[in-house]
Amino acid sequence: MSARYAIYFAPDKHSAWWEFGAHWLGRDEHDNTVLPQPPLEGISPLELTRITQAPRRYGFHATLKAPFRLAAGHDETSLITRLGTVAQALAPVALGALRVAMLDNFVALIPSTAPAGLQALAAACVTGLDDLRAPLREADLIRRRIEHLDEREAELLALYGYPYVMERFRLHLTLTGPVEAFVAQRVVDTVAAKISRLNADTPLSLDRLCLFVERTPGASFQRIIDLKLRP
Repeated sequence: MSARYAIYFAPDKHSAWWEFGAHWLGRDEHDNTVLPQPPLEGISPLELTRITQAPRRYGFHATLKAPFRLAAGHDETSLITRLGTVAQALAPVALGALRVAMLDNFVALIPSTAPAGLQALAAACVTGLDDLRAPLREADLIRRRIEHLDEREAELLALYGYPYVMERFRLHLTLTGPVEAFVAQRVVDTVAAKISRLNADTPLSLDRLCLFVERTPGASFQRIIDLKLRP
């Protein structure tokens, strides 16, 4: 099976946060349609298109369980059923104020302070679905190891197919692909006021698990179902 699935958090469609993120990246991840990107001071339309190319394929999201193939004996229906069970065991997490930051070599939105319950929620998404995940292919392992993982990250990669889980998890909603530091600073300066207004007007809560799928290698990830967390 060539399809890969991912468990992401993404804001409700047409919410203010979704409108910001989807238009920033220039794509509606539900139906894979192009959206107009915003006119910006200090960043040209061509540059914005270029620096958002990598995250555009995935849609505006925060990763909870990184892309994986299904193990033999499981299909999309069984994955959705299990994901629903996981969602009903979890309560929403208020993310608090988000800030724009450079992580490694890309720009993302991250919580200003660690939200209570977030690490446990993310870990439950990893462990509660991992028996449905096919083992990584050798090519996947080689690609991940190239990222200069430390000993614990290599262990997590072997256990769960991704190195940045459990205590190494850090929630982020990606805004750019790899950029130079001076470009990253321009993005931070451009977006900061908008994020401050969103924080004040509509604080973001992680209230759903979103299933995304890459149907064929290299295809854009599409958002196929949202499963709300328990009230």
